[in-house]
Amino acid sequence: MEQHLSRFVDTYTKAIKESNAAIFAGAGLSIPAGYVNWKNLLRDIAAELKLDIDRENDLIAIAQYHYNEKGNNRHRLNQLLIDEFTQGTSVTANHRILAGLPIQTYWTTNYDKLIEKAIEEEGKTPDTKITQENLSTNIPKRDVVVYKMHGDVSLPDQAILTKDDYEGYNEKRPLFTTALQGNLVAKTFLFIGFSFDDPNLEYILSRIRILLGQNQRDHYCFFKRINRKDYKTDADFHYDEIKQELKVKDLRRYSINALLIDDYGDITKVLSAIQKKVLRSNIFISGAAKIYDPRTEREALSFVHKLSYSISAKGYKIVSGVGYGIGSAVINGATEYVFSTKYRHLDDALVLRPFPQVVTGTKSKEERNLEYRQEMMKHAGLALFIFGNKDDEKGGVKTSNGMIEEFEVAIAQGVIPIPVGATGYASEELWKRVMAMPSLYPKNSDLMDALKKIGDPSLNDDDLINQILKAISILQSNF
Repeated sequence: MEQHLSRFVDTYTKAIKESNAAIFAGAGLSIPAGYVNWKNLLRDIAAELKLDIDRENDLIAIAQYHYNEKGNNRHRLNQLLIDEFTQGTSVTANHRILAGLPIQTYWTTNYDKLIEKAIEEEGKTPDTKITQENLSTNIPKRDVVVYKMHGDVSLPDQAILTKDDYEGYNEKRPLFTTALQGNLVAKTFLFIGFSFDDPNLEYILSRIRILLGQNQRDHYCFFKRINRKDYKTDADFHYDEIKQELKVKDLRRYSINALLIDDYGDITKVLSAIQKKVLRSNIFISGAAKIYDPRTEREALSFVHKLSYSISAKGYKIVSGVGYGIGSAVINGATEYVFSTKYRHLDDALVLRPFPQVVTGTKSKEERNLEYRQEMMKHAGLALFIFGNKDDEKGGVKTSNGMIEEFEVAIAQGVIPIPVGATGYASEELWKRVMAMPSLYPKNSDLMDALKKIGDPSLNDDDLINQILKAISILQSNF
């Protein structure tokens, strides 16, 4: 990945983790799903006006001309929206990645419902704002707010389509303008599929620039780099190359940084990198223990406590099912760190999903536990495995089959496992498996060295924890 894109991944991931990230989606996000762009939407209307849509750049004007010719009747325009944007279509990979990220604020000029659909498929609740009246009410327990800046296909007569609509925007929808201004000041935006030809957005950006001057927050957008192979002549290529360069420089006035890519598929790669980096900040700790040989119980729990504390101190979040024997030590280590700091909260350090202790309902314990593990693992990008034994039916001890299942779930969901073989039992068994499966990990000699060392039972606790943290850090940087 190019250096400027890697820097962006780091910057935007930080904004997401701090709940300061937002998305602005344009038509380019929906086109891969099968929806037309504005030019194709208005093609027939342009033909009726005896205009060639491929020669036109001011598409808003085309809609206005049609409105004028029809005696200020926009029925045909409304019907176009309904016909096009009520077609059943599936969300794209980019929609799914974005919906899976912990981003609470979306703005869009799109009329379709793909963003909301993707959010719902992720099991989240979107609160969609279409009209100004929507801004004054909130859906209970919402996860995401989606601002439909130009309206929605469900209300085609209120959609922003013509020059009249654009020119009257700030008078008819001033609260949207105010809300967007506030978000642009307070959050880091990523513009996806947006051409920056929207006069309303340009007005809002200009107000912020005038008010804040050199103190604007940085924002980002994707642009496909002008490529000679896409042009028939050198003259056309050089013209658009110069135009893009000037556009990129002009956007800097608004503190919008262009991320140049060679192919639209690169957007998915960048978003995937962000997703992996965000998830790898969340570490699932799988562990259960009846006995702790060769450690005493006190020594083992002290190790787990220090490990959990150290992980939290590095800024990672722990996901735990509160495993038998070690769950309390995991919680205590994380909470001790949180309570030792002035500005942290428990939610910054812990996601707890204790397993139900009593079987009720129609599902078996095995079915319920598998579903539970799959749900927990969705919140993590890395999984630590420590100890791993439990009572057997004869009063002895056996390998924890639950930990083995959690390992299989992790592999199936793309969560990278880090079995701490030095703690023995299931963890040792899993460590031996991963050491024979190097393809699970990025090619990195330091990483493999750390993974090898965490299988050494002769390491003292501090050295073992350092090697675990080393492996986590390398995996954070390699995606």
